[in-house]
Formats: sequence, structure tokens, C-alpha cells
Amino acid sequence: MYRRSLLAAPLVLAAASAHAQQWVPKHPIKILVGYAPGGTADIAARLAADAIQRLHGYTVVVDNKTGAGGFIALKAVAQSPPDGYTVGIGIMGQLAVGPVVPGSQIPLDLDKELVPICNLVGVPMALIVRVDAPFKTVPELVAYAKASPGKVTYASTGLGSTNQLGAEFLAAEAGGLKLNHIPYRGGAPAIADVAAGQVDLFFGNISELIGQARGGKVRVLALASTKPSALAPELPLLTKDIPALDINNWFGLMGPAGLPADIKNALAKLFLEAMSDPKNAEALAKQGLEPIGQGPEAFAAYILKDRERWGKVAKEGNVRAQ
Repeated sequence: MYRRSLLAAPLVLAAASAHAQQWVPKHPIKILVGYAPGGTADIAARLAADAIQRLHGYTVVVDNKTGAGGFIALKAVAQSPPDGYTVGIGIMGQLAVGPVVPGSQIPLDLDKELVPICNLVGVPMALIVRVDAPFKTVPELVAYAKASPGKVTYASTGLGSTNQLGAEFLAAEAGGLKLNHIPYRGGAPAIADVAAGQVDLFFGNISELIGQARGGKVRVLALASTKPSALAPELPLLTKDIPALDINNWFGLMGPAGLPADIKNALAKLFLEAMSDPKNAEALAKQGLEPIGQGPEAFAAYILKDRERWGKVAKEGNVRAQ
């Protein structure tokens, strides 16, 4: 009996290994997106869906479930069967910023109810200023803010938002600047008031700001990245003056807790291959997006690392979501 068990063990392991390598979707995969069609999360999901169908013939459907800051979609993912057929887009603001900002309203336990599958793409944030701002460079901004504490204003999309954290990160890394926060209910009114000269600064995704900048309505002071963006390679890099200010706003894929490792790994392979498909390169570049290519373990570690960074920023800036 004992000998038979020993002989059977390699067969069991081989079968498990084969199963891990052979999982393929038999039904359509649904990607839940918590944001409106046309936004960055939606675009990333649709590019992945199209590439997976083009490369493998598998059907992938994008379903927009908006509301509650994108958490309605993630909650629906968490409540789905862990069979690989329902996944969702999770973004930096939800998975790394919200959990470390006091007062954030998160309707599920992100770490117990969801599992990271892969990190798909990122877009660098940029610092824009009103066109008639008295500073033309980052060092000039820092000098101006130090000479006039509290005079420089910055807009955000709301208390505890990624936009607020970006500005507070700048303030902390530039030597403890005293900036005046003006929260708005969304990015459009925030950017509009910078364009109107009512507010001095705003941090946002370069893809959402470059049109206003090229139209002469706002000025991009610097890109918060260590390397140029294909969308606007001419922009100065914020990290040349403040090295820590590398802010890559990322968009990853999440699944329900209990998702078997073989299915999780198979999904990661499918989606990462889709985002790195050369036929997607031009579409990604037009959105200022770059593939990240992190699998399950690397993505999980990256989330924790980002939480540590944003938790420190929130504490130093006394940031609260409400």
C-alpha cells in the first residue's frame, strides 16, 4: 500500500502540472470596469479584450459598472465565482491610495475578497499650472512657494484623491511646502479652474491633460516620471529636480479570492501577452499608456509597496478622505 502511494505520487503531481498548463477559457471572460466608457481603465480593458480575441479567439466582454469610486465593479468581482470568468480592473487610487487614507469608504476587504492577477498598464501623472503662473520651472515653483507659504493653491478631484496625494507628495519632497488645497467634485471642474486662472496647480494623468496643454489653456510644468512619455516626449521630467516624484498611475487586473493558482497564472499570461502585443503599441501610445508586465506575485508586492509610499504621504500631509 505504501509502495503504491509512492508510485502514484508522481502521477498525481504530473496531472496537477498538466492541469496548471492546460487551463483555457471555455466561456466568455467578463472584465468589470468601475468607470465610464472612454476612460483610461475602460480603454485598457478593451485593448486587452480585443487582443486576446485576435490572438487566441477567446471571447472577452467589457462590462462597465460605474459608481462608488469604481468599487461597485470590484465588489461584484469579489462576489463572483472564482472560476476565471469574471475579473475586474483595479486602479492605484482604489488598491494603494484608498486603504491608507483615513476616512476612505471602501465597501469590501480588498486583501481578503480580491486577489491580484496582473498589472496591465500605467500612465505617468503630470503637474500642470495656470498659463500666467509666475513660475516657469519646478525650482521656480519651489522657491515661490517657500517665499509665500500657503499662497500657492492646488486643485484635486476630492479629499483623499490621488490628485491630492500627488500635490502633497510634491510638497513633502520639496522640503515641506505649504500649499493650499482646493478640492473639486471631479477632474473636469478642477482642470477648468486651473485653465481659468482660479487655481495654480493640478496633478493628473498626462493623457487627460495634454489636450488642454496643447490648446494653450494650461501649461505642463513637468511630467512625474523618470523617462519621457511617448504621448509628449518634449515635456521636462519632474524627477530631474525631485527624484522621488515618479508617479505612475497604474491599472491592474483583479479576481475574486479563492481563484486557483493555475487559472490566475493563465489569466495573467493571457492579459500580459495582450498588452504587449505590437498591434496595441500605437493605441497605447496615443493614451500615454505603457505596459507594466507584472504577474500575480510582483503585482501583489507592488500594491503593498505603493501603499507604504502613499501612507507616508497621507500621514505627513494630514490627508483625510472626509
